[in-house]
Amino acid sequence: MDPAVLMAEAEREAGSSDFGDATVRDRVETLCQRINAAGLDARGISHARDVFLWLLTDRLRLFADHKRLQLGEISIEAPLIVTGEARCGTTFAQMLFGQDPNARLLEFWEAMHPSPPPSLAGPDDPRRAQADADWREILDQVPAWLISHPYNDMLGRNPPECERLWQIDFRGTTPTAWWRVPLQPFAATLQDPEAQYRLHKMMLQQFQYGGPDRHWVLKGLQHHHRLETVLATYPDADVVWIHRDPVQALASRVQLLAQIFEGIAGPIDRAAFAQQTLAYGRDVFARLAKAPMADDPRVHHVDYRAFVSDPIGQVRRVYEKSGRAFTDAFRTAMESWMPENRSDRYGKFRYPLDIFGVPIEQLHEEFRPYRERYGIAIEAPKH
Repeated sequence: MDPAVLMAEAEREAGSSDFGDATVRDRVETLCQRINAAGLDARGISHARDVFLWLLTDRLRLFADHKRLQLGEISIEAPLIVTGEARCGTTFAQMLFGQDPNARLLEFWEAMHPSPPPSLAGPDDPRRAQADADWREILDQVPAWLISHPYNDMLGRNPPECERLWQIDFRGTTPTAWWRVPLQPFAATLQDPEAQYRLHKMMLQQFQYGGPDRHWVLKGLQHHHRLETVLATYPDADVVWIHRDPVQALASRVQLLAQIFEGIAGPIDRAAFAQQTLAYGRDVFARLAKAPMADDPRVHHVDYRAFVSDPIGQVRRVYEKSGRAFTDAFRTAMESWMPENRSDRYGKFRYPLDIFGVPIEQLHEEFRPYRERYGIAIEAPKH
């Protein structure tokens, strides 16, 4: 994996040499070094090379579109951004908020291949079929993902997390970009929130070009860690932060990610992975318990259990607090959508709570400052 060779080939393929940010070369080099050290066979290296070329050419075409179509002049107004830790119901919330006739959900086929802008794509645009085929391949490789995340059955229309938009910035290796490469999970490359949200906004401008005048409903698992940057980028945004008992969220996270990466790269040491996840959780929830921007009036805190028990009521509460119009058409759309989209329609997702090797009571005590800050009760174990 030679980064200079890959980038030169991408430039020839895209017919452009403007990557928009000279530092992307450093991140491409870092990822190449990690893959070269991973001991992949020839097939794995070939797949990794294909992914690099895919992402690099998409990046070049995006920046070319942005300049050619003057997309920087497009305003992204009043987005509604759902966030929270993994396994806290953020996808369900995004889907429900997205039923508003005045809203627009991002779709995977757009994020997977963002150029040209979707408004320039006809109904037979090959990117739609390609994204569907990619998702079928992903689910053949990781069939359990359909149980833990049933919205994957939407294939290329499935709304992605915003983290997927940063793949062309080479700041991570999400499974939906790298599933063909048998890599175990590893830490993301250098993060730069300001640069990432500039790119985030560029991509929304790309997707909004020539499209309907509706507000975006987005979702990401990093936004609540970067509230200052999110709200500086989108000052009129509303951020909906879903909170859940940390013990439940972390245990569910271990099970989900273990299933995904075992489907991609083979068996992992689940006990060790659980310890890594617990260390992450201890650090993250301690910091979130003190997050100063969490008190910003544009941030709307929602209890996971309250959302599950009365989703429409919680949506209405957010709309009323934010001054958005909660219409009869919106309510009707949610009422029609929910019965056909039960979270357990492919089976019940189950996960053990004892995987951390620490008494549950001790963990509840460790996470008490977070629960008290946001008014989150301990969630009863499921049987």
